[in-house]
Amino acid sequence: MIDASPGPLAEAPAGSFRGRVGAGARRWLGIRYGRAPVGDLRWRTPRAAPDAVEEADAVSFGAACPQPPSPLPLGDGIAQDEDCLFLNVWAPDAETPSPRPVMVWVHGGAYVFGAASQRTYDGAHLAVAGDVIVVTLNYRLGTLGFLGIDAALPGAGFEGNLGLRDVLLALTWVQRNIAAFGGDPDRVTLFGESAGGGVVTTLLATPSASGLFHRAIAESSPASSVYGRERAGKVATRFVRSLGVDPDAPDAARQLREMSPATLAAAGQRLFAEVPEHDPGTLAFAPTIDGDLVPEAPVTVLREGRGLPVPLMIGTNKDEASLFVYMKSPLIPVTGDRIERMFADMAAENPDVVLPERSQVLTAYEHVRHRALGLGIAGDIGFRLPTLWVAEGHAAVAPVHLYRFDHCTPFFRLVRLGATHGSELIYVWGTLDGGPKDPTFRLGGRRAGEELSTRMQQRWSAFAYGRAPSASGAPDWPAYTVDSRATLVIDRNDRVVDDLDADLRRAWGDGVLAFR
Repeated sequence: MIDASPGPLAEAPAGSFRGRVGAGARRWLGIRYGRAPVGDLRWRTPRAAPDAVEEADAVSFGAACPQPPSPLPLGDGIAQDEDCLFLNVWAPDAETPSPRPVMVWVHGGAYVFGAASQRTYDGAHLAVAGDVIVVTLNYRLGTLGFLGIDAALPGAGFEGNLGLRDVLLALTWVQRNIAAFGGDPDRVTLFGESAGGGVVTTLLATPSASGLFHRAIAESSPASSVYGRERAGKVATRFVRSLGVDPDAPDAARQLREMSPATLAAAGQRLFAEVPEHDPGTLAFAPTIDGDLVPEAPVTVLREGRGLPVPLMIGTNKDEASLFVYMKSPLIPVTGDRIERMFADMAAENPDVVLPERSQVLTAYEHVRHRALGLGIAGDIGFRLPTLWVAEGHAAVAPVHLYRFDHCTPFFRLVRLGATHGSELIYVWGTLDGGPKDPTFRLGGRRAGEELSTRMQQRWSAFAYGRAPSASGAPDWPAYTVDSRATLVIDRNDRVVDDLDADLRRAWGDGVLAFR
C-alpha cells in the first residue's frame, strides 16, 4: 500500500524529487535522466537532462520505448513514447548511518521489448530484503536503440549503439546523484537479464564504462550475440528499404526522422521475425562492434581476460530454450535443419575457427530425449556456452561466481517449460505475486518459492555489498576458477558442483563460436 502523505524529498544535484512510501520502501519514479531523443536527436547519442529548477513529483513511471505488442504487460497505464529516458529509485524506509550499495537494473526483452515498469521489477522487495538502493531504467530499444542505422546511412549524422549509450548515461546520472537517495556511488552493481544481461557483458568489455559500476551480474546473457558493423549495416539497410526509403537518396535522413515511432516499431516487428528466419541464430537488433564505443567483440575480450576488472556473478537457466518454443518465437533455432544452417553460416564466417564435429557435439546430449535435442543445443549455443567462455576468461582478472538455475514449479514442469528463460526473475525480485492470471504456483510450490527467493535475494545483495554471496542455511558459493570450476546449482535445495559443465566443454571445445 502506498502512503498518501507527502513523500520523501531527495535533494540531488539534478534537482529535488518528491517520492512516495509503500511496502516499507521509499520510491521515486519517472525521473528523467536524458533529454527527449526526438527530432534531430533521433538516432543520436543521448544528452543529459537539464537539472530541474523546481521540485519535481516522482510518483509515476515514465513512458516505455515504443515497441511491438508483447505478451508481457508493461504495467498499468504505461504509455509508449520515443521520449523514454527515465529511471526509478527504491530505498528502504529506514535511516542508515552509512550509504547503501546500489543495484542498477537493465531489463531484458531481446533488445526490442520491455520496460522498467513491468510488475516483476518492483524494486521495493529487493531494496528492503537486501538493504540496498535499487535503480531501474528505460532505454531505447529495437529500431531506435539497437539498429545500425549509422552503418546504413554513413554521413547522415546518425550514431549507433544508442541503447548502450542510454545505459551509460543513466550510470553517469547515478554516479552524480545517487548519494541524495542514500546510495553509495562507489558501490554500484550493474545487473540485468537476457538482453539486459547482454548489455552488462557488453559494457564489461567497453573501456568508456570504466568507473561507472564496480560489480556486475549477468543473468542469461546472450554474450556472443554482438555483431560487426557490416552485418548491422545490411540489416539496417533492409529496414530502411522496407519503409520505402532509398538509403542513397539525399533526403533519406530527413524522411526517417519524420516517420512516427509507431511506423518504425511496426517495421521493426517484421524485421525482428525475418532476420532470424533468414539467418538462424542471429538477432535483428543487438549491440554492434563499431570500433568506437564497442571496439571488439565483447565475448572475445572477456574470454581473453581483457574486460573491466570488476567482480562478476553470471549464470543461466537449465532449460533456457523451452520458453522460445512455447511462445513460437523465431529467435532460437531448435529444429535440426535450422541448427545445421546456423552452423554452416557460422563456419563460413569463421574459416579460421575449427567447429566441433557433429558426433563430438552429440556426446554432450546422450541422455537427452531426441525431440529435446534441439532445445539443448539451442540453449547451450545461445546462452550457456557464451556464459562459460566469459566466466573462464574473466576469472583471470576478477572474482567470478557461476550459477545454473534449475528450479521449476509443478506447473512449469507439467507444461514442460522447466527452469526456462527468465524464470529466475520473480525470485531475485521477490515479486512472486504475478496477479490473478499468473499460473506459476497454480499447482503448488509457493512455500519452496518463498524460501528460494529469500536465498537468492541474500546472495545477490551480499554480492552488491562486496561480501561472499552467501545465504543462511545454504551452502557457501565459492568463486569460479579454472581448477575447480565450482558452480552453484540453484534449486529447492542449493548445491555446489565442481565442473558441472565438463561434458559440455569437452563436446564443444574451447573455441568461441559466434557470428561476426
